[in-house]
Amino acid sequence: MTTTTRTARTGIRGLRDLRERPRGDDRGQTSVEFLGMTPFIILIMLVLWECALIGYTFSLAGNAADVGARKGSGAEYGADAACEAGARKDLPDAWSGAARVECGRGSGLYEATVTLKVPVLVPGLFDLDIDIDGEAGSALED
Repeated sequence: MTTTTRTARTGIRGLRDLRERPRGDDRGQTSVEFLGMTPFIILIMLVLWECALIGYTFSLAGNAADVGARKGSGAEYGADAACEAGARKDLPDAWSGAARVECGRGSGLYEATVTLKVPVLVPGLFDLDIDIDGEAGSALED
């Protein structure tokens, strides 16, 4: 069996015999290509997951600093202890272990700074050397 391709301008463009090529010689090619790309797909997913953890750490640090500053500014006694307890209250275990909280009075504000380490892939497994700072201030309530 032969096939031809005709075009309007050039007439017969190509002639090939379908019996020359064994049927199905490229079967499974898509599977082989997918398997070859799988490590790259997994690597990209891991990098995206790490980026999501970095973003989430930014969010946690800012929220913890905000809560700590509000608790410290409203505390009648032991403002520093209230600030630290408030900042650590809602942190997940993977972030709270290495969290550093600094609280103190500023000029008309009670300020809190929370420093968190970014976990790698599975929170709590091991950490990167990336520290994320969250800073907040709240007006002093006298």
